[in-house]
Amino acid sequence: MLFVNNTNECIGVHELDKENINLVFDVKETDMTFIWNTGEVMNLTIDRIPYQLKKHQIIFLTEFHKMDAIDLESARMVRFNQPFYCIVNHDNEVGSKGFLFFGASGVPIVSVNERNLRDFEISWEMFSSEIRKSDLLQQDMLQAILKRMLILSARILTHSTNFHKLEKNQSDIVREFNYLVERHFAEHHDVAYYASRLNKSPKTLSNLFSIVSNRSPLNIIHDRIMIHARRQIHYSNRSIKEIAYELGYEDVQTFSRFFKSREGMSPVHYREKSERATA
Repeated sequence: MLFVNNTNECIGVHELDKENINLVFDVKETDMTFIWNTGEVMNLTIDRIPYQLKKHQIIFLTEFHKMDAIDLESARMVRFNQPFYCIVNHDNEVGSKGFLFFGASGVPIVSVNERNLRDFEISWEMFSSEIRKSDLLQQDMLQAILKRMLILSARILTHSTNFHKLEKNQSDIVREFNYLVERHFAEHHDVAYYASRLNKSPKTLSNLFSIVSNRSPLNIIHDRIMIHARRQIHYSNRSIKEIAYELGYEDVQTFSRFFKSREGMSPVHYREKSERATA
């Protein structure tokens, strides 16, 4: 089921099974996706990292995530583009930027328990009903339902992580850091740059992240660089030198040392290993 208007604002609401699973791979520019596993187990590989979702877990993805494989019994998927609803411009409404979407610190997975399940089921019933209609208020209604599901998800993720230990202004700083890293990891590798953008000291950022995560701000930056580096080495024909330059390393030897320190092998050996695995 798909809503599209003449200005390319688009949202799709799909019941997934093994017959139409290929819909998952049809990702377009600015698309954001969340997939709600309604079967017993869902296995996914994203950016060559395996994930397993239990029943009633929801995973949140942007266009920048590369879905390698998925195996599911049944699921529900919502996919919308930026013209339909911009997560960044409407962050004050749902608090999803740098949290559910554009979060450099990882792929968010929300676990819906029995207490919250009915709220999500009601939202899905509303989605399924509204997307079949056609009137002047349809888009407004679909946006309202989308916001409801995102807010419900953000609430659960807040309370299932240590985010609830932060004051709102502190959690906003962490989310904004994640978003900035997602946007600028290729140009800026140092915590000081992001701290200055947030008008905070590097020490303040480290203290905040020590509350919500076992990863430091620098580790988050490095992990994001590595995700892109692995993706480019595996999926593109670019030389290691070209990939290093794209990631802000003018010296390929510096990039190679960084990559090996994180992966345990050089970029060249990683590419050879990937090619053998593909073959």
